[in-house]
Amino acid sequence: MTGHKIYWIMSKQLKQKIDSSQPMVYQIKIRGHLDHQWTDWFDGLTIALEDNGNTLLTGLVPDQAALHGLLKKVRDLGMPLLSITHDELDNTLKKDII
Repeated sequence: MTGHKIYWIMSKQLKQKIDSSQPMVYQIKIRGHLDHQWTDWFDGLTIALEDNGNTLLTGLVPDQAALHGLLKKVRDLGMPLLSITHDELDNTLKKDII
């Protein structure tokens, strides 16, 4: 099996697992501290300052386009992106948040 075929198989498996049109809760960790005044600029994400000097942005992101918009904002700040994690919402939690 060539590397190209392995990539195609893995890519196909990932597409089956992630529905980019469904809202997900994301956590975006960046190096450095942000003031809470940035909450509006980051579309209402919660800003948590960590003791180690990092900032954790957490909140519901409606789709992949919105996620890319948030990542562009991180880039524009010039703050290093450390990690991105997400959790799918179950139907009961979705009702409470949306």
